[in-house]
Amino acid sequence: MSMSRSAAQLLLLDDPQEWSAFGRPHSPAAPASPADPADPATVWDSQVVLEGMHCAACALTIEDALRAVPGVLQADVSAATRRARVLWQPGLVRPSQWLQAVHQAGYRAMPAVDALAREQRLRASRQALWRWLVAGFCMMQVMMYAWPAYVAEPGDLTGEMEQLLRWACWVISLAVVVFCCGPFFAGALRDIRLRRVSMDLPVALGMAITFGVSTAGTFDPSGIFGREVFYDSLTMFVFFLLTGRWLELRLRDRTAGALEAVLDRLPDSVERRCADGSFSRVATRRLAVGDTIRVLPGEAFAADGRITLGSTYADEALLTGESTPVARPVGSKVLAGSYNLQSPVEMLVEGTDGQTRWAQIVALMDSAALQKPRLAQLADRIARPFLVLVLTAAALAALHGWSADPGHALMVAVAVLIVTCPCALSLATPVAMLTAAGTLARHGVLVRNLQGLEALARVDTVVFDKTGTLTRDGMALRAVHTAAGRGADEALALAAALARHSMHPAARAVAAAAVTVADGRWRLADWQEESGLGLRATVQDGAGAVRIVRLGSARHAGLAAQPGSSAPQVLLSEQGPDGAVLELARFDLAEDLRCEAAAVVQALERQGLSVQLLSGDRIGVVQRVAALAGIATDRAQGDCTPQGKLAALQALQAGGRHVAMVGDGLNDGPVLAGADVSFAFGRAVPLARSRADFVVLGDDLALVVQTLLLARRTLRVVRQNLCWAALYNALCVPLALLGWMPAWLAGLGMALSSLLVVLNAARLSKPLRFADGLAKPVSRRPPALGAAAAPVAGDTDGAGDAQRDERPQPPPPMRAVQRAP
Repeated sequence: MSMSRSAAQLLLLDDPQEWSAFGRPHSPAAPASPADPADPATVWDSQVVLEGMHCAACALTIEDALRAVPGVLQADVSAATRRARVLWQPGLVRPSQWLQAVHQAGYRAMPAVDALAREQRLRASRQALWRWLVAGFCMMQVMMYAWPAYVAEPGDLTGEMEQLLRWACWVISLAVVVFCCGPFFAGALRDIRLRRVSMDLPVALGMAITFGVSTAGTFDPSGIFGREVFYDSLTMFVFFLLTGRWLELRLRDRTAGALEAVLDRLPDSVERRCADGSFSRVATRRLAVGDTIRVLPGEAFAADGRITLGSTYADEALLTGESTPVARPVGSKVLAGSYNLQSPVEMLVEGTDGQTRWAQIVALMDSAALQKPRLAQLADRIARPFLVLVLTAAALAALHGWSADPGHALMVAVAVLIVTCPCALSLATPVAMLTAAGTLARHGVLVRNLQGLEALARVDTVVFDKTGTLTRDGMALRAVHTAAGRGADEALALAAALARHSMHPAARAVAAAAVTVADGRWRLADWQEESGLGLRATVQDGAGAVRIVRLGSARHAGLAAQPGSSAPQVLLSEQGPDGAVLELARFDLAEDLRCEAAAVVQALERQGLSVQLLSGDRIGVVQRVAALAGIATDRAQGDCTPQGKLAALQALQAGGRHVAMVGDGLNDGPVLAGADVSFAFGRAVPLARSRADFVVLGDDLALVVQTLLLARRTLRVVRQNLCWAALYNALCVPLALLGWMPAWLAGLGMALSSLLVVLNAARLSKPLRFADGLAKPVSRRPPALGAAAAPVAGDTDGAGDAQRDERPQPPPPMRAVQRAP
């Protein structure tokens, strides 16, 4: 009956409308909710939660089962998070088919981020707790009956009394074997049926041999196994194993499982307004753009949208890195995954599913959680051969001592089977790195590449970009210098028509300053952006005249840089019919150095790192920023093209340096990709296109230092875990082979080996600490670069970081200067 119900549930997942609940189209260019989800050309990326797996060998088995299904293009399974990522084609396979393949391999798979999966995990946790309690109770009872045999003097116990005590132990141990050892035996039978080895097989063999030898000694006291029974050892090591697994499960939920807790923030259902004005509760995945929903205090916003009724405060820490609650009045924008903290509000849905920033964050974290770092891949490759070696060693140990004492020989083999534990080796790397990734995610740093943690721990040079990284993301237009005969408004309107096609901070500043300039006569065609340099477009005005216009650096505009100016500049030029370049305007910008920039540079240098600055801005501006940030001027390079930045970085690497690059993620694609490890910094980072190893969602540059410190701690923990796992097996296996380790002690050692690895990794879940001398930055601005007191657009009082809203802000005061012909 339960099998048919399970099959029916799997068939429900074949409905294309259900696929978006646990997956998304794989192509980055594909829409989050395609018009036809079942289009054979679409490749779906689905996430599932797994049950019944305990080690790396289980993960490899599930991967093999999934990859054998026609239509499954890729399958990645993480033993640490017990999750799987499956790429599949609807034209060749349906979810029920590849989920059934997992079931046939002896495991269960359920859609991730789903109420059914959470309920199933809770049920499994309760069953594990019951097994542990029963094992503990039975262990105490067996010890009570076994104790007289240990303390009695010869002749104190009659044969009938000793036999009665053995029968009592057998009855109690039978309950342990049938109920508490059930998962181990089920896993072992699965391994035998599939002709492969996982951790369950040697453990189940040890339990079966111990119970079998003791049963033989109970039923036939005069036989070869009648000299001694081992019910106390059996119940003790079963209790120790279950204790270790239970604690490990709880610790995983607090460490590596923290990633899953972050992913499960969206509500399963929401209150949606009906046609008659009333509200009814519907599944979150049924929401569509244009719906109006009501969000109560304490609930998460289920979609992107705008507040239409009421006002509240929202917690957006994970989405934007803003640690303080943000005011959200009527008309302001709210983000899916943020929490309503204060009062009930109604919102108009403007984005759902993969259209939201939340979905992009989830995609990055899902990808990271299922990655296998280099050291973890090595441990996984060792796991299966190691288990085969364990079985061989146990068999040889039994054969060696059989002639002297068959019962003792079998118990030596049991100790070998139980004490050897590749689980600690397999968990050593992933559980530490996933714990660190979860800690960083809670502080607003997304880990896109787990291997980046290992690379970051080894860097000795940090290279910063200037604009939007060392300086604040927002720039402000300070002055407009126009050529003779041209008006400032006309030049600003033309420049803004180009600037609106770029995400560069300088372009955004020009576009923001043109909000009050009403001039829509410009029509652009064939526009293109050269990364880090500027924009070029063919422009047609209201009179029909067509010309080629450039906006960007002096080099890009084809003009000479203005000597003696320390303010950042953007130039506007046009190319005449004869190919000559004419200057139209120069725009002076003001930008603020981040208040924590100098402290961050000092903290990095105290950690033994060399700090350098690469920028496409003019050398005078770059050296001024470097001096204010505490970077030596000989380590600051200006007038760099993207190719020039990459060449400078490659020169550092050729000199033996391990380089970390920190950029804005918008115009530094090549150099971020070329660095040993990279950070994309700032709220404007396009998550779907970012190729950086780390994405910093907030505006706090100190997170770069904190991430570096955590990466070094993570690598130390990984090394400690690997050393412990290797040392444990190197010491305990010889002791078990020599017969110096009883089965109960072997069970205790096996439980402690995995538990110690997870406990050690749990230390990485503590809040990020600041480097020595690096305090939390206060809301205070240093002087603007190139201006006495030029404010960032939309933040004239210097306190706009604490509470931001989405209303357009007026540009700062601006001077218009007409240049002489």
